[in-house]
Amino acid sequence: MRKASTRWHSVTVVLRESSCAAATMCRSARYLAGEAPRLPLPKCPHPEQCPCTYRHFDDRRAGPRRSADVRGLQDSGKPTGNRRLDRGRRESDQR
Repeated sequence: MRKASTRWHSVTVVLRESSCAAATMCRSARYLAGEAPRLPLPKCPHPEQCPCTYRHFDDRRAGPRRSADVRGLQDSGKPTGNRRLDRGRRESDQR
């Protein structure tokens, strides 16, 4: 296994047509490189011919985690006046 390039370097198990059921159970998981299962997997029925490999990623996260990451920074369209002049949201502020 190669040295991790970043602290969050991760891998997934890449399946082939002849991959076993044990590999299929791991297909959607991302592992930190140091915590990934060793290939061939212990329950692999044909370890000497295991077709599975790793796919490497710089980060363990699969995609954007926040809606702002997806849509980008957008103007909300609301005026940005001095909000301190407005009444508060508490019931006692409305009296």
